[in-house]
Amino acid sequence: MRLAVIGADGQLGRQIPADIRLGHKDFDLINPDFTVLDRTAPGGIILTAAYTDVDGCESNEAHAYAVNAEGPRMVARWCAGHGAWLMLIGTNCVFDGEQPQPYAEDASPRPISVYGASKLAGEQAVRDELPEHFIVRSSWIFGPGGTNFVTKILAVANAQATLRGVADEVAAPTYACDLGPALVRLADTGRYGTYHLTNAGAISRLEYMRAILEMAGLPNKVEPIRLADYPRPSRPPSQSALANTRAAALGITLRPWREALSEYIAGLRASA
Repeated sequence: MRLAVIGADGQLGRQIPADIRLGHKDFDLINPDFTVLDRTAPGGIILTAAYTDVDGCESNEAHAYAVNAEGPRMVARWCAGHGAWLMLIGTNCVFDGEQPQPYAEDASPRPISVYGASKLAGEQAVRDELPEHFIVRSSWIFGPGGTNFVTKILAVANAQATLRGVADEVAAPTYACDLGPALVRLADTGRYGTYHLTNAGAISRLEYMRAILEMAGLPNKVEPIRLADYPRPSRPPSQSALANTRAAALGITLRPWREALSEYIAGLRASA
């Protein structure tokens, strides 16, 4: 079976081994040209491409839904007509953050941002169009080849002695280099459905920042603030850690986030 990745030039897409690799220039979710899929005939597609500017979604709602909801719908329809399965990468932002414990796969979504709502609409579109689907939600993805929370903190640390970290926003950092191969293992099981996959453990943004600085050997201090102290166009869920129950039952888990972060930062320092 030939596997295609749509979004192959993103941080996660780069880490997914696949036969057919389609970046943004090759496949646009707003105006998709399915010629390349017709020609290459993949048996399965992993769709990582999305409009992920969470704050930008608030002022570009139509664009968010076009990319994150209607795009996946059209890909799912192609799959339905060509005997292929589809794996859509989802987000922890489909939840409202009010639950104190990590969210299991069967928890009721209630997004509180346009980004989360558009991604949830994409999930439902795939479910409506194609029985042979995987929905895999993850959170706080970082990895080589792009800008992410880790690289942003390291850049700011070079300019400011003291940083501010949000103490009441909690989720699980996820290393693209761990998640990418795990997605292929999950697809190989043929067990369709909704899954949560993150590196093990959950942490606040504040603790995450402190771990990044510590592992990078930087002396910066981090002062705690609350979500309410950091105004932004979108509202992130305060507690959106995801519980991996279904993939774990299939023997698919990711290592603790600290191990993954340490490896990633060591790689950044080695290449600097």
